[in-house]
Amino acid sequence: MDVAPWLWWTTVTVTVAILLFDVFVIGRRPHEPTRRETTTFLVLYLALAVVFGLGVLAFSGGRYAGEFYAGWLTEYSLSVDNLFIFIVIMTKLGVPRAYQQTALLVGIVIALVLRGVFIGVGAAAIEQFSWVFYLFGLFLIYTAVKLARDDDEDGEQYDEPRLVALARKRLPFSEEWNGVHLTVTENGKRLLTPMFIVVLSLGMTDLLFALDSIPAIYGLTSEPYLVFTANVFALMGLRQLYFLIGDLLQRLVYLSYGLAFLLFFIGVKLVLHALHENELPFINGGEHVGWAPDVPIWLSLVVILGTLAVTTVASLAKDRADRRAGTSA
Repeated sequence: MDVAPWLWWTTVTVTVAILLFDVFVIGRRPHEPTRRETTTFLVLYLALAVVFGLGVLAFSGGRYAGEFYAGWLTEYSLSVDNLFIFIVIMTKLGVPRAYQQTALLVGIVIALVLRGVFIGVGAAAIEQFSWVFYLFGLFLIYTAVKLARDDDEDGEQYDEPRLVALARKRLPFSEEWNGVHLTVTENGKRLLTPMFIVVLSLGMTDLLFALDSIPAIYGLTSEPYLVFTANVFALMGLRQLYFLIGDLLQRLVYLSYGLAFLLFFIGVKLVLHALHENELPFINGGEHVGWAPDVPIWLSLVVILGTLAVTTVASLAKDRADRRAGTSA
């Protein structure tokens, strides 16, 4: 896929413009957004992603369009799972409802920056070393197994990062909120507010999720432009989604299992691709492994859509059965 420099800069410019619009127009004041507001902008962001994919289809063909949609859906699913942790963080830290929109926006911006860095590093590594696909694939398989084992249906599993715990012990803090500001002056002394802990916690969570999401997207497309745009569109609208279907997120009890399966599938796909392109001397004498197939993008897209559909239907069915059992009791 040949992407001209001007198209890269135009994409980055438009992306930044949308984020600035979200920061200074939509989120210009701390408040809990209305259902109409969240629905309107969520539909807008989803429509933008669909239209962008159609643009890729028109100018670059079905293969790259399929790679974009597969990457976007996977990254969006991982980002939705990220919302579970955001909800737990907000609850445990007692963030006032009116301040949660600003905190989420900061978290999403941090996620975009971190993913941008990892995308660049990943692209450079793949360009130089084809065996990186082995590392990506094995890491995703390990992550998938760990996610399936550690899944907590109550969604309350969250261990505070060590850096956050260290900051609590070493830095001067105030117990009082100062709006969405990170610092406050008390008795002539500058102190950090609870919002600082919220932002730091969200940032550390974003870092961990970026470590999973970037190898996953490179398992679906090796085009840095599609990797970047899939991540950008996956992050758009998450803030609105948080307020719109926060209760629904708690009902998707099988989401982690579905994501674990997707990560495992993509991990295996990466290992097969690495074998197909093998250059390591201690594997098959440094020759390509002929029996290792490259999984076509259409099959990846079918598996992703099927997994998300089954996961959602099964989760809602279990939730309905639990509710009926509770009512009967």
